[in-house]
Amino acid sequence: MHQLFATRAARMKASEIRELLKLLDQPGIISFAGGIPDPALFPTEAFSQAFQQALGAGGGAQALQYSVSEGYMPLREWIAGHMRKIGIDCGPDDVLITSGSQQALDYLGKLFLSPGDTALVGWPTYLGALAAFNAYEPRFDRLREGGNAGAAQYRAAAGPGTVKYAYLSPDFANPTGETVDRQGREALLDLAEELDCALIEDGAYQALRYDGQAIPPILALELERKGDLQACRTIYCGSFSKTLSPGLRVGWVVAARPVIAQLVLMKQAADLHSATINQMAVHQVAQTCFDSHIPKVRATYGARRDAMLAALDRHMPEGVQWTRPEGGMFIWLTLPPGSDGAQLLARALETVKVAFVPGQAFHPDGSGANTIRLSFSNSDEATIAEGIARLGAVLHG
Repeated sequence: MHQLFATRAARMKASEIRELLKLLDQPGIISFAGGIPDPALFPTEAFSQAFQQALGAGGGAQALQYSVSEGYMPLREWIAGHMRKIGIDCGPDDVLITSGSQQALDYLGKLFLSPGDTALVGWPTYLGALAAFNAYEPRFDRLREGGNAGAAQYRAAAGPGTVKYAYLSPDFANPTGETVDRQGREALLDLAEELDCALIEDGAYQALRYDGQAIPPILALELERKGDLQACRTIYCGSFSKTLSPGLRVGWVVAARPVIAQLVLMKQAADLHSATINQMAVHQVAQTCFDSHIPKVRATYGARRDAMLAALDRHMPEGVQWTRPEGGMFIWLTLPPGSDGAQLLARALETVKVAFVPGQAFHPDGSGANTIRLSFSNSDEATIAEGIARLGAVLHG
């Protein structure tokens, strides 16, 4: 049947991360590969009660029924209140519930990209974003730090296509763990204005700050400039996957209403709506324990980040460099020139049973062979210390 596939199918590739997750089932593997939340931190009892409440006292008629594509209204109201706390003044009609923020990225690629259009992305950038956008046949250009390349340069490189949006995760980015400072965020807003393009802000890790001063989201900064969400070009994508539960697949988009309206049409055509009972359960847990739960998550992951940074300081050979993130789930290593992360992974798995993600997959042009991504979220401090010691031994050769 392959001869019947659309041309875009040739651009679809297996996710290296999803493939590496299969390693978790192998005995003895210490995995720093997937950016996986620790299931010990899931508010399991709260969700158990929330599902019982959703199904009890006649509530199953709503929980198990079709729902509106925009999403469960009480959840959208809670999200709007949460966004206002971080400086984004919006209402429930400015919110669309999606099946994780990954679905939001897919919809935004579909909404904005025609074949040959340009998406500006980090170098490296989130692999899932590349996969979502790639199906719509864009060209990728490198989003320089702070947006300082200049609009004319980006337009010239775009050729007959159009620069449609810039995509980034400004807080503790996947894969690097790096954060864009306020000046850089302001520069990105200036660039988007010059290019007359959208700006997609991936806020998946925004709540996971362990130290340092919080920086307003890009959409909050644009609202300071324009005073009205309906005049803003920034589109904010959020998720409960890193804070409450990844398995329930509940994310959201906040944007100007013309964007939301188009995304709703896509939602209607794709899956009608996200699972009603999941939305109801997430709403119940969010309103009852989100604010008390997040500090526990931060404390646990912050300690694990510290353990990994300390182990890297002890065990990495000269010539290896790494980021020092203020939050999130990832540390990014740059190996000496000429090194190959994929070859290192093969050696590490064979000799010391340590897994990570080679960095090349995060680069649209296939560069970055001498980089790797480590995740510290799903390993305790002792396991992290042991795994980094083993990896250091491989690198020392």
